[in-house]
Amino acid sequence: MKHITLLILLLCSTLLSKELVLTQKDLKRIEQLPQSHFILNRFEAFYLMRQKVKPLNLMQKLVHVNLFYNQSLPIHDENKYSSDDYWATRKEFIIKGKGDCEDYAIAKYLTLIEVGIPKENLYLAIVQVKEHTTYHMVLLYHEVSSDTLYVLDNLSFRVLPLHKRVDLIPLVAFNEFESRELKAQTLGKVVKIDWGKIDKWKELLTRIYSKNE
Repeated sequence: MKHITLLILLLCSTLLSKELVLTQKDLKRIEQLPQSHFILNRFEAFYLMRQKVKPLNLMQKLVHVNLFYNQSLPIHDENKYSSDDYWATRKEFIIKGKGDCEDYAIAKYLTLIEVGIPKENLYLAIVQVKEHTTYHMVLLYHEVSSDTLYVLDNLSFRVLPLHKRVDLIPLVAFNEFESRELKAQTLGKVVKIDWGKIDKWKELLTRIYSKNE
């Protein structure tokens, strides 16, 4: 009964506020999964976290949202979706309970927007971790007044300014408005990202905003 009440609240409130929506189709699919109880618990925890975080100050919001998602298990795409570099929606991430670096960053991006952070101040960033050859994705909050970039990273529970993350090699940052070169301490010039055959960022936004995935 508790889960049913929670999900009714989620359905009603999110339809009005354009926040994360669990449709009847979602609920039926979740109920058929072997881990449905744990999935509903994760959505309950998410809902409670979001309500708790909304009245907090900026840094508290960043820290709480980063901490919440970092409790999920990391896993590579090939083990999760049988595909290379699949970008999951936040709904998929919570259902799975595990994800790759971009899944953490995307979920944090969308949640911070919901709790009152202007989306123009948030950037998904592609970086490299020193001594690693693969790319890594983090979320950045740009504090315009001090021109400081704060890093939300699934590899760290601390939210630190980018210039203190000496383990990261910055490459490029983007959001729904622009793509920018990423420097050691700040955003650089506007650039165009070559996504190849599929613009994964555009495709993800379409799935979230138009298809409610």
